[in-house]
Amino acid sequence: MFNKNEIEQQVAEFLLQIKAIKLQPNNPFTWASGWKSPIYCDNRVTLSHPSIRTYIRQQLTIAIQEKFGSVGCIAGVATAGIPQGALVAQELGLPFIYVRSKPKDHGTGSLIEGDVTTTGKRVVVIEDLISTGKSSLQAVEALRAAGYEVAGLAAIFSYGFDIADENFKQANCPYVTLSNYNALIKYAEENQYIADKDVAVLKQWRENPAAWGQIASS
Repeated sequence: MFNKNEIEQQVAEFLLQIKAIKLQPNNPFTWASGWKSPIYCDNRVTLSHPSIRTYIRQQLTIAIQEKFGSVGCIAGVATAGIPQGALVAQELGLPFIYVRSKPKDHGTGSLIEGDVTTTGKRVVVIEDLISTGKSSLQAVEALRAAGYEVAGLAAIFSYGFDIADENFKQANCPYVTLSNYNALIKYAEENQYIADKDVAVLKQWRENPAAWGQIASS
């Protein structure tokens, strides 16, 4: 059974434990988008920890089966969704493909990689992390354009931005994640990964990430 609260907390614990997620409210990171952020997430780190890698693979598999039912293929989103997707496909005994961020500029010019002739047409997309959902939904649209029925998307972690929920809703693409920002902050606060005084700062970022850097420095 997919016990949502228990899994959210366990995944949050793992990600903090192995420093796949780092929290620095007083020394923020700068994302590629230019946003200042008190959190940095790199779920590729989980691949270097066999027991955690196994747990994530198993829980993604269970979540997919419970939320989306029977599917014929797993599709990873390049690049970080590729290894996670391949692991899930192996667990389910399904074909695996992946979607590039843009068509390759040589050879066949493929956007979707893999033997598409062997795959079932009902597919679940695997992503490691959801922020706004933009790159994930580009992959969803590419699969739909290629004739796939996208049952939904599964990811390890979500920042829980309202814009992501809206983007997925507009794209008519349900999604499920193993953990999320609210669960992470709850676990971090209860287990002394952050000081009590930093909780309000972290919650403030979550409410308005684009403007948070200006607010924090003013």
